[in-house]
Amino acid sequence: MTDSIIKDINLAYLGEEKIAWVKEYMPLLNYFNDKYSKTKPFAGINMVVTIHLEAKTAYLAMVLKNAGANVTVTGSNPLSTQDDIAAALVKNDIQVYATHGCTNEEYSFYLSKALDTHPSLIVDDGGDLVNMLQGERSQQAEEIIGGSEETTTGVHRLKALDANGKLLFPMIAANDSYCKYLFDNRYGTGQSSFDGIIRTTNLTIAGKTIVVSGYGWCGKGVSMRAKGLGAKVVVTEINPIKAIEAVCDGFEVMPMSEAAKIGDIFITVTGCKDVIRGTHMNTMKNGAVICNAGHFDVEINIPELAALSVKPPYDVRKNITTYTMKDGRKINLLGEGRLVNLACGDGPPIEIMDMSFAIQFLAMKYLLDNKGKLENKLYVLPEELDNTVAGIKLQALGVGIDTLSQEQVEYLHHE
Repeated sequence: MTDSIIKDINLAYLGEEKIAWVKEYMPLLNYFNDKYSKTKPFAGINMVVTIHLEAKTAYLAMVLKNAGANVTVTGSNPLSTQDDIAAALVKNDIQVYATHGCTNEEYSFYLSKALDTHPSLIVDDGGDLVNMLQGERSQQAEEIIGGSEETTTGVHRLKALDANGKLLFPMIAANDSYCKYLFDNRYGTGQSSFDGIIRTTNLTIAGKTIVVSGYGWCGKGVSMRAKGLGAKVVVTEINPIKAIEAVCDGFEVMPMSEAAKIGDIFITVTGCKDVIRGTHMNTMKNGAVICNAGHFDVEINIPELAALSVKPPYDVRKNITTYTMKDGRKINLLGEGRLVNLACGDGPPIEIMDMSFAIQFLAMKYLLDNKGKLENKLYVLPEELDNTVAGIKLQALGVGIDTLSQEQVEYLHHE
């Protein structure tokens, strides 16, 4: 499509190879592709998909297109867009506005260009697209049947809008479906964060002290993987219940002011801002590695880090920026403080994202099937759709489970 904005169409063959690889490991999307490419439930529907633009996302976009949608794709983070994937989508007649390493201004322009297609359905990741529709592009809100949100940070933003009665169209918190957060957040973020860290630094995890900020589902996954790799794990938390849970899971828990002194690698995954600040950086070890696995690059206060550095920060190798403190200590920031699993890696594993994107596909269909019936509120998909995804996944894995007899059903529902 000539209107697309990508880096280089000649990279398409590389992207097509990556997409072909992920298709082999995405039985859920393959199932939907086989089923709905025949019936085309999204025929005539304009749809915008704003998710980290890598191979799994590309295949979701292709499945939605095969189901009849007119799909436009943008990235949801400047460093997570893969230019060869963007080119491959354009080769497959999907409109794309995304380039790796784009400026914040270009990123906003791409979102605006995508909204110029006047979508009826949207898939968002982090809330930037919805924020634009709630603000400067609010005149388009009445065109939106509904949308779904991929990640925890975006759901936080939606909950604030919903609580104040400010949502302009129905939204589904895809992140809050069991088949999303129990697997993507825990196993997906857990594994892929270390994929990114290890690929970028080439350092050993075993024997190091890993500080994990936040013990939600993502933090649990990161902590679990760190422990499995042989690290000593310290968790920082603000929630007393989650802190007790971390203790019971075998991890040390302490304030960041204490953890900063002993950590070798720091991973923030809270959805909040200023989790690691200048006061913490002042006490970190020489050579400390800091990175973020939350959606936005605000969990580490990078301006304060830059202000503390007595030399201009420099890239010691790809995706590692080194800052020099006045006492000579060096602190190493990965991926500009953006999502380490995507800025420095390929994101959550294929099989895990198959489940998340199955939820997104069903969210789009649910919104279309219930057009005009939903209020301008935040919803979670019905549990039976979660069970549908889990059932297809189990079948693909060759795993069988028990079913209740009629007598057991009656027993569980007797008064």
